[in-house]
Formats: sequence, C-alpha cells, structure tokens
Amino acid sequence: MDVEDIIRCIKEGDEDGIRVQLQHFNREYAQCFFFDTEEQERRRRQELERFKKNKVREYVPDSDSDYDEKAEDPEVILRLHLTSVLSQYIRSDPPGRVLRACLQTLRILSRDKKVLGPLVTDSSLLTLAKLGGVNCEVPTRDDEDDSENPYGAILEALAELRRSEGCGITSDEGGDAGDEEEEEDMEAHSSAEGSGDSAQGDADGEGGCGGYYSGGGADETRYTRGSNTTTHACVGGEPRGSIYKMLARGKRDNRMSIVPTGQDEEEEEVGDDVQKKEAMKVLCNVVYNSIWAQERASELRLLSGVTEVLGMETQSLSPHCGQFYELRFMFLLTALRPELRMQLKQEGGLPLLATILEQCLEVQWSDQQQVLRDPSAPPVPTEATQRAMEALKILFNITYTAHTQQPSEEDMALYRQLAAILGHCLMISCEGEKETDDLKGHTVNLLSALPLGCLEVLASVPLTLNSEQWEGANMDYVHSLLLYMEHKLEKGHKVKEKLTPALNFLTECSRAHRQTRRYLRQQVLPALRDVSLRPEHGDTLKSRLVRLMTHVDTELKHCAADFLFVLCKENVGRFVKYTGYGNAAGLLATRGLLGGQSISSVTMAQYSSDSDSDTEEYRQAKARVNLVTGRVEQEQPDPMAGMTEEEKEVEARRLVSLFSRLSRENVIQPMGLNAEGLLTPMSGLMSDPMAEENEENGGGMNDLEDVE
Repeated sequence: MDVEDIIRCIKEGDEDGIRVQLQHFNREYAQCFFFDTEEQERRRRQELERFKKNKVREYVPDSDSDYDEKAEDPEVILRLHLTSVLSQYIRSDPPGRVLRACLQTLRILSRDKKVLGPLVTDSSLLTLAKLGGVNCEVPTRDDEDDSENPYGAILEALAELRRSEGCGITSDEGGDAGDEEEEEDMEAHSSAEGSGDSAQGDADGEGGCGGYYSGGGADETRYTRGSNTTTHACVGGEPRGSIYKMLARGKRDNRMSIVPTGQDEEEEEVGDDVQKKEAMKVLCNVVYNSIWAQERASELRLLSGVTEVLGMETQSLSPHCGQFYELRFMFLLTALRPELRMQLKQEGGLPLLATILEQCLEVQWSDQQQVLRDPSAPPVPTEATQRAMEALKILFNITYTAHTQQPSEEDMALYRQLAAILGHCLMISCEGEKETDDLKGHTVNLLSALPLGCLEVLASVPLTLNSEQWEGANMDYVHSLLLYMEHKLEKGHKVKEKLTPALNFLTECSRAHRQTRRYLRQQVLPALRDVSLRPEHGDTLKSRLVRLMTHVDTELKHCAADFLFVLCKENVGRFVKYTGYGNAAGLLATRGLLGGQSISSVTMAQYSSDSDSDTEEYRQAKARVNLVTGRVEQEQPDPMAGMTEEEKEVEARRLVSLFSRLSRENVIQPMGLNAEGLLTPMSGLMSDPMAEENEENGGGMNDLEDVE
C-alpha cells in the first residue's frame, strides 16, 4: 500500500485512483484478523531457541503482546498513516463508491489495536457516527487540524521512514510473542456471550464485562474482558496525553458480512444504507478495542443518538439494514460503560428494546400480557434472530439487577410484558438449530434477571391440546427449558455457560411456584422403581444432573445440587434418597445439614404438604439400599468372619493407631459436626483435648510401634 500515492490522489481529486488502491487492500486483507503474524511467529521461534539454549526464559512484561511492537515497525507505521489519512479524508464528504471503499478499509484497520490513534479522536468518532446515521451535537475536545496542509505531517513521517530504511535501520526485535489465537473483528457476535452471548455471553458469551452480560452473559453471563495499557501512536503531531486500554479479542462475525475476495467491485452505486452499516462496523470495532473511545463515546452522548435512531426505525414498516450494528454498538456501550446502563433505562430503553424484540419476532398480542402462538408459523429468519439476540443482550445489561430490587408498578407492567415476549422466544424455532439454541440461551439469561413476580404470566398462557400443564397451569415454557438443558447436556459443550442460568432460573421458579416445582419433580425426579443402578449412572436428565453435583466446577455443581434439593422440598432424607449420600454430601456440608437436620420452619412454609409416596418396587428393596451410593449393593463377604473377639479387638486397635498416625502427620484431619451442623476438626469438639492428646502420645504410640 503506497500511502503517499493515496495522498497524491486525494490532492489531485483522483477518486478512481483512490478507490482502486483501497479495493486492492480490502481484497487482500478482507479476512485478516491478526496483523504481523509472520513477524510474531519469527519472534516466537527466536524466544524458543533462546529458552532451549539458556534454559531460562527472559522476563516478559505483563502486557498484551499485540501492542509490544516497536514504534519503528514499518508495517505498523504504514497502517497507522493509512488510518490517519482515511480518517481525515472521509470528513471531506467523498462520493459514494469512494466513501464505501474508505470505510471498508477503516473497518479492516480498526481490527489492529496498534493503529487506533487517529480513530479515537472526538472528530473521528463524530464523523463515523454521522456517517452511520447517528447525529450528536456535542462540543469536541480535539484541536483543529491544519486545513491548509492536513497531510503534511504524514508526508514528512513517511519521508523519515524511507531515510531510516535506506540506512538499514529496521525493527528486528519486539516485545512479547503474539498469541496464536486468531484476531476477531468486532463486526462479529461477541457472549457473554454472554451473552451470549453474552456474552456474553455470548458474547455472548456466553456470559458477561464484570457483573453484566456476558454471556452469561452473564456476567451472571458475563462478558469479562481483560485489558492492558498501551499508548497509541499519534500521527503528525504531539502524542495524546491519554492512556488507551485494549480489550480481549472478540468472536468472528457469523453474519457473513466480510467482503468476499471475489466480489464484483464494479456494481451499481450503493445506497446510503450500506455506507451507514460500514460506518457502524468501524465504530463497533473502535469502541470494543479502546477504553479511551468508550469514554469519549460516553461523553459525546453517542448512546442517546443511537437510541433516537432506533426509536425512529421502530416507526417504519421495515427495519433498517444496519439495525444489527446499531444494536451491537448499543450493546458494547452498555456492557463496557456501567453509567450508560442506567442512562439508557431512564431514556426509555426498556420499552424501545421490547418493541424491537416484538418486531423481530413478529409478536401478536391477544391482550396486554398474552402472546398469540401459531404452531404453523415459519421459522424466524436468521437476520431477525440475530437482531433479537442483540436486543436481549442489551436488555440484560440494563435489567440484570432488577430481581434484587422492588420495582415500581410501571416497571412491573413493563417486566410482565417483557416476560410474555420471552415466553414466546422459548417456544419459537429459528432457521438454524444453533440460532434456536442461542436465542433460548439469551432468553434464559434475561428471564433470570427479571423479578419473580412478573413470571406468573408464563404459567397463565391459555392451554391448547398440545400444551404441557400441571394443575391447570401452563408448563410449556418449563418443558422447553428442560429440552434445552437436556440437549446441552448431551452435547457437553460449554455446559457451565449454557446450563447455569437455566438451572438458577428453574430453581427460583420452583421455590416461588408450587405447580412449577411439582411438574419439574415429575419430569426430573420420577418415583423410584429400579434401584440397581447408582443415581449418577444412566442417560436420563436426573442422572446427568446428579453427575454435575460432583463436577470440578464449584459453581456448576452447586447450581445442579440446589436445583435437585429444591425439587425435594429441601428435605434431606428425600434428597439423599434420590441422589445418594455421597453425591449429596457437598451441598449438605455447605448448608450444615450433614447430620440430617431438618430445614427451618420458615423454609418449610414455602412448600406444600404433598407426600413422597414410594412405589412397590422401592419398598421391597428399601431395606437393602446403600444410602451412600443410592443403590442396592451386592452382598460382600464379612471381612471378620472366623475371627475371635480378641482378634477383632486387636484389629480395631491397629486401625485406630493407623488413623492416629495419619492425623498427627496431617495426612488426614478427622472432622465432626458442631451444634450448627457444620464440619469442624475433631480437636475442637473434644471435651478434654489435653487428655486425648496424652492418650494418643501414650498407649496409642505403643500400639503403633506394635504394628510397625
């Protein structure tokens, strides 16, 4: 890329020359998400060779390796100058085709965190926002550019670079080796994704940024971004005094919005909509990659401008083609700037996003709180699904603390309306299986954030012939979530990210709604009949959930155990009966219930007095069930058969001595239950610790010597 030639074309007004050069760059780097890969791989190999030779790894500062390139790297400088040139040129209102090529080039360059300096100025952010259809009349902090010779400093820098290269001054050494993970364009779906994505968590996600969607969110799905500090180079002037921080990489765009390399660039003149979409893509990349850009976007009130644009689009018959990126930009701002969440909520973001969600899913209302369902309706198109998921992620960001607060009557009415839409989201299908699962995941994330009182609308949906119901309450949404959970458990991919929100939501619903708990218990914990297998063995939903109770991830195993415990009405005996004492021990120890204590009367009052009737098959085998394993064990031979009473006593003393030795050497620590039912070291429970210690140091030691 000849940056000087582009500047010459700009000065001469050679629009075709500009477009041809930029199109060549765009075709070459259309799918490039990580610049300087060859140089970074070379440095990685050099570091490996030095490590093999010296056996000592050199100290590497704790920073993102993408930013450790020396400022003298010619490739970085050229991209930096190109970014600066184009960021100034697009302010001169170039023709449509040229502007589109410039924006596509800036979109590619904005993936490179080392060249964002020219794009994070107030004038650049406002220019991109204006090109994206977002107007914002806010004074900027930027100094005025040299209107007579805006490219003079860049030309001088390029001349200096040529002189340096001519003298053989090149950058062979750099910072830390780059990460092998592919750089992701923030045109892409981020969650928690957290959410999902959010986080993201979606972003996706899965989640969620700190305690917000991720994906999780959730932040909760929770899109948590690590950031490191670096200073952007500034082209043609003094360096900016501010420090810029970068976020971790996002995910590749699944919307196929990357320009194909073989696209016919000589197509007819494109409309303003495509240019607005390209500008919003650049804004998304810049805001995602730079904390300084996030701060300036907040002060420039770009969120208010996007909210106004989306509000006008909801009044039109068809959505704007760039609405996905407008929603993505709003998601990034609310995820990365906590103060903007409350601002969006106060500016009417909740009803606005609910309306967008309705339009994406073509929701039809029978009355204010009930959505009409058409089983014969076609699947939701992919584009509409992706816009709906972005709206769900934003809604999570601005409502994720709603369940911990006492909402006003006006907010409660909005939450009920939103809950009805979310129930519809759980029942519809999309064009792809992945889109259907992702939509349900983001829906569950948002449902878990809403106050429990507004969820009654889900069970009050009128019943149909094919509806799942319990005692007259509609259980279609619960049945859909059970199928979703079972599908995720079968796939075994991102189990924690996908299942934790669903388990938490169903647990709280079971505590609050008797019909929901009874239906879930019938589906998940049916009456025991075959007790020849351990509770964790098998392919049923119950078996899979019991296996999660001993999962290495603490949060996931606690969620699964809490869910099953609530289905057992928090009754220890019933819980042990269905899961086995070995699987249940973790939750019982956490709750102080290892001794089989009953739960408090306050907790008991939450549950009805329905009984747990045993089947005839279980009653016949009950006496032979091993409560630790939860199954009927095969009879084992008596290890003390044929031993006299004296021999049994000697063996018992030997075992006591061995345990005493293990305890003294801190290999094991004997534990007991205190008055609160919590595990406590036995030394703290002894009535006379000194006498016990003397006994161990006396007779116990002699017995140990006899064993040895």
